[in-house]
This record gives sequence, C-alpha cells and structure tokens, in this order.
Amino acid sequence: MRSPGQRLLRLWRLHRLPGGTRVFSWIFGRRVPYSGSVRPHIRALSPGHAEVEIPDRRGNRQHLGSVHAVALVNLAEQASGLALLTALPDGIRGIVTEISMRYLKKARGPIRAVCDVTPPAVSGDVEFDVTADCVDASGDVVARGTVRWRLGTAR
Repeated sequence: MRSPGQRLLRLWRLHRLPGGTRVFSWIFGRRVPYSGSVRPHIRALSPGHAEVEIPDRRGNRQHLGSVHAVALVNLAEQASGLALLTALPDGIRGIVTEISMRYLKKARGPIRAVCDVTPPAVSGDVEFDVTADCVDASGDVVARGTVRWRLGTAR
C-alpha cells in the first residue's frame, strides 16, 4: 500500500497541466477541509520540499488588516506536512503532536511557506521537528513555524 506522501506525489503530476497546481490545491483543500479554509495554493512539491501560498483575502486577515496568526500556523503546518510526508518511505506515517510559531513581522499580502526536510530513519515511534518559514512578497520571513511530528510504522 502506498503511503499518503507517495499518493500525493502521484497526484502532483497534475502540476504539469495548465492550471494543474490550482487543481491539485483544490483537491488538497477538499480532502483536508480545515487546511482548505485558508485557500492554499501548493506552488512546489517534491520529496522533502514544499512551497504553499495563501492569498491576501479578507478571510485570512484579522481585524487589524494583517494575516491572522492562526492562518500562518495553518500554512506552516501544511508546508511541513507536505514536505515531510512526501519524503517518508512506504510503511511510515506521521501525526502532528505540537506546533510552535514565532511571529517576526506583520504579515501582509500573499504569504508563502517554504519547507525543506530530510526525515530520520524510523524503526519505531520517534518525535521529529520540522521548520517552515512563512515569507512575504519581498522575501522577508514574517513567521517561523516548528511542527513536531510523531513518526512510526503503520499498523
């Protein structure tokens, strides 16, 4: 049985088609409804690498006009999960057990989370931290998320 990450990579082949990243992102948002609430656009995906962007829209902002802190958490978690899960071998699964965020600058405009990860070898349950940087259109890091994953063999 293929791992979730391998199924994602198989579906990612849609990115080659016109509008394919949008179609993939729509499918992702439908399969993971809460993550879809921020309207993510998965811009890049390969084993151990993900780039996910959320638009500057009213539904992603707080009352002061900048991107809401929880929208940034959602974005960082998505990027970490896509990068990590696509890098895991078949038979290994992961679940988030903790998320921490550092907010470094007001987040305005579209925000892109970038994550690069090399997963550890997994023979039993292991905790593993993955970092995703949230950057604005000028390339400044506005927030940094650290997502702790519990990795283990699928039962």
